[in-house]
Amino acid sequence: MAEIRDTVILGSGCAGLTAALYTARAGLKPLVLEGHEPGGQLSITTLVENFPGWPDGIQGPELIANMKKQAARFGAEYQHALLESVEVGAHPIKLRTSTSGPGCEIHTRTLIVASGASARWLGLPSEQALIGRGVSSCATCDGFFFRDKDIAVVGGGDSAMEEAIFLSRFASKVTLLHRRDAFRASKIMLERAIAHPKIELRTNTVVDEVLGVDEKEVKGLRLRDVKNGEQEELKVSGMFLGIGHEPNTKMFVGQIDLDDEGYIKTTNNVFTTRDGAIVPGVYACGDVQDRRYRQAITAAGSGCMAALEVEKDLEERRH
Repeated sequence: MAEIRDTVILGSGCAGLTAALYTARAGLKPLVLEGHEPGGQLSITTLVENFPGWPDGIQGPELIANMKKQAARFGAEYQHALLESVEVGAHPIKLRTSTSGPGCEIHTRTLIVASGASARWLGLPSEQALIGRGVSSCATCDGFFFRDKDIAVVGGGDSAMEEAIFLSRFASKVTLLHRRDAFRASKIMLERAIAHPKIELRTNTVVDEVLGVDEKEVKGLRLRDVKNGEQEELKVSGMFLGIGHEPNTKMFVGQIDLDDEGYIKTTNNVFTTRDGAIVPGVYACGDVQDRRYRQAITAAGSGCMAALEVEKDLEERRH
């Protein structure tokens, strides 16, 4: 019979690695499945200045590497694997991964879902080349670096309005670009953006290219009017994406409760549910269940909570 692990953690961002640290120190020998984005959002973040304990800031990949090393010191194991299927209602829980070819099955008593949420991008090669070099999907993470600079925000919903309003604290000017002729944002958020002296709203406009790839920093945007096809260049030092995030939860559709955007619903912070009833042994933490804050420190905190609940759960099963 296959080995039954005490706990498996899906995801190796701040939430997953904090959960790994706590469960490893509890002697549970967690297995961390790193997925298609090892390190999560921090792996594509440059300087992180708002994580406590680093007065001069720390590079995102370095912070992730330190957390991974710390958890490994206490016995956490790591696998580069993609999840192919999961049965949360099975006892033990069954996971099938791509490791060592199709059909690799893992059995576990508890499961911590920390698979995160992936930012939606425009998909431009120039955009991808400049992520972390002036292209960002997190205003609260990177806004400080654009003090007294002109920047652009792409999007037309509440997320874009919130990003633009927040960034106006730092930037000299924020140009909000939307591909349609009307914004999807709520009336109150749109009115706030329109009334703000630092924010300019432009409709029927798309980004064809982010300029500055050779210089390795954003120098501007090549814009196109979707109605007449005319192009122009907009000089900015940064581009922020405000088109939302995609929670990595497709494997859990129909097995645990998700909200209308696919985020995992939790009760008491980390307990997952199905039809409103708690799913035994399955916990969620980090951005996969947090559509509001999405910060490294809040993800780490919820990873700690999930780990403590797993430890308590397994202890109760032994008695």
